[in-house]
Amino acid sequence: MLAYIKDLYAGLKGPTEALEGKEVTVRGLVKSNRDNKTVGFLWVSDSSCFDAIQVVYDPAKFSDVQKLRLGASVEATGTLALTPNMKQPFEIHLTKAVVTGQVADDYPLQKKKTSFEFLRTLPHLRERTNTFNAVFRVRSELSYAIHEYFHEHGFFYVHTPILTGNDAEGAGQTFQVVADPKDPKEYFGKVATLTVSGQLHVEPFALTYQKVYTFGPTFRAEKSNTQRHAAEFWMIEPEIAFADIDDDMDLMEDFLKTVVRRVVERCPQDFKFFETWISKDVATRLDHMLNKPFQRVDYSEGIAILKDAVAKGHKFDNPDIYWGLDLMSEHERYLTEQHFKGPIFLKNYPKEIKAFYMKQNPDGKTVAAVDLLFPDVGELCGGSQREEDYGKLLKRMEELHMNIPAYQWYLDTRRFGGCVHSGFGLGFDRLLMYITGLDNIRDVQPYPRTYKDMAF
Repeated sequence: MLAYIKDLYAGLKGPTEALEGKEVTVRGLVKSNRDNKTVGFLWVSDSSCFDAIQVVYDPAKFSDVQKLRLGASVEATGTLALTPNMKQPFEIHLTKAVVTGQVADDYPLQKKKTSFEFLRTLPHLRERTNTFNAVFRVRSELSYAIHEYFHEHGFFYVHTPILTGNDAEGAGQTFQVVADPKDPKEYFGKVATLTVSGQLHVEPFALTYQKVYTFGPTFRAEKSNTQRHAAEFWMIEPEIAFADIDDDMDLMEDFLKTVVRRVVERCPQDFKFFETWISKDVATRLDHMLNKPFQRVDYSEGIAILKDAVAKGHKFDNPDIYWGLDLMSEHERYLTEQHFKGPIFLKNYPKEIKAFYMKQNPDGKTVAAVDLLFPDVGELCGGSQREEDYGKLLKRMEELHMNIPAYQWYLDTRRFGGCVHSGFGLGFDRLLMYITGLDNIRDVQPYPRTYKDMAF
């Protein structure tokens, strides 16, 4: 019986006696191999779960197995034996082995601690190490949980374009797509860029299907080398019709808590590893997310709290706090970590520091925008109620000197059966950083693309 190691462990939850003595075959990579001349112990991982499986063999009978080194590929067949008094719950007693892939002498991964910086030079191999094996398994489970959540809640999945003629924010740094360097407009008849967001393209679908989302790659050409910036990253962007900013916050909170809880439940060994070896506060982070209500705080109240903190002697690197300030990470972390001691929605921002499409509040100064702020990281995601009034939206775009003809299709959605609608954007990679405890976006992406760094 060909089996995944994950299924063997899951089988222990049922009648364990049914597994004992059964012949099973596992396929995978060698994690370790040692023998004491009379008995050998081969650990094999197929990455279906964090745990490997121990294969016990006779070195005299399996001399080819005895020579296997870390990284080799093997197919091992044997009888499964329960080992309740040992560290592992079961093992395989080898009866047949097929060496499916030897490993060269210059194999760069060895059984020793290796820096993340070095492993970033080996994106085609680093998923074999414990850390990245766990990270990319959790990345897969998180992706699945996201689609699962939206499907269960009646959302339609929309594939928004990667090539676009619009910048969703109105003034972002984009990558141009050029077929002919001498004539950038030759292919499409206009300048094309890689998308920075699927929001503008998914909004019209929300006005038809009411609940939609896009989940795909986005691109920013910022020349930044910080731990949180990448040139290519994935965004989750739901959009809901007949919904205001409060509905948007309700969705944000329920979505995050649901998908993260499911991933934690499905990958317990991976999260145990993260807490032991990556960040001791992983459990605290998850507690903040899963078990604390996300308080709702007005931007003006947040500014007042920060001003009071400065007056009482708190030292910020940027101590000039004023209404209209685009908050820095240190300000956001103060609010979440020291004042509210948990996640908060900060809402109703000054319109001058937010995007053109956000709903203008009656005060004429603020927009119905919201950022979800978390301890340790600051902003995790942001959203808004969209401006549904054609006149107000057009006026705001004119104030920002935007290319109105290029956005007329977007404006038309307000003329042809529009309604109150809202949505948010969540950086998938940053969410993964938060729940795993890793502090560099390069370490949660399979093949990171960052400023001046694209190995292959």
